[in-house]
Amino acid sequence: MDVYEVRLVRREVVAEGTMAFYFSKPPGYPHRAGQSVQVALIDPPQTDDAGDTREFTIASAPHEAELMIAMRMRDTAFKRVLKEAPVGTPVRISEPDGEVVLHEDTSRPAVFLAGGIGITPFLSIVRHAVHESLQHPIYLFYSNWKPDVTAFLPELQGMQQSNPNYHLIATMTEAEKSTQPWSGERGLIRPELLARHLTDLTQPIYYLAGPPTMTLAMLEMLEDLGIDDEAIKSAEFGGY
Repeated sequence: MDVYEVRLVRREVVAEGTMAFYFSKPPGYPHRAGQSVQVALIDPPQTDDAGDTREFTIASAPHEAELMIAMRMRDTAFKRVLKEAPVGTPVRISEPDGEVVLHEDTSRPAVFLAGGIGITPFLSIVRHAVHESLQHPIYLFYSNWKPDVTAFLPELQGMQQSNPNYHLIATMTEAEKSTQPWSGERGLIRPELLARHLTDLTQPIYYLAGPPTMTLAMLEMLEDLGIDDEAIKSAEFGGY
């Protein structure tokens, strides 16, 4: 597997407790929307038992000039180093990998079930779908506990204006604790929520991404609904 050296270009806060990091992009980097990458620090000033390498989804789309990853900012050596690193700091990245990529059959809707930072592969795919005017019907169900911690929410809402095939269904489990008003869906992603927005639950290809407990619950829900295993793709996001 090829390894590339890239440099930190900038970083920004994208929600309460969540940051995005932008890196230079190697020429011809073979990235498909939704894929992940190994990021390795080079001679970091501090480390811990988890080591200096982590796997992240590339949250930017293939057409973008930079590579972007996003993460919840827990107090780990890896995240402290990256948060404090000067612009221009080099890191090593692997070739992209992963199967959470959009299927080719535009007659079958894509249904994304995302929890928390599990939004990153779907952000990449939706950005790509908007840029390329893809014809896939896309339904993004995005669960968080309040709008303040919902990464990329304004962008995900706004992209509905650019591609009429894309639909965002954001839902909050504790919206009453937010500093922001919320008039959208509330509660967890349940079969009744899917049924309110999908005309046929058996037709789509389902994609799951989020913390392990969430993806397991979504997988069990889909199995109870009779969805074929071949119509489900999943990625777990541990280590919050």
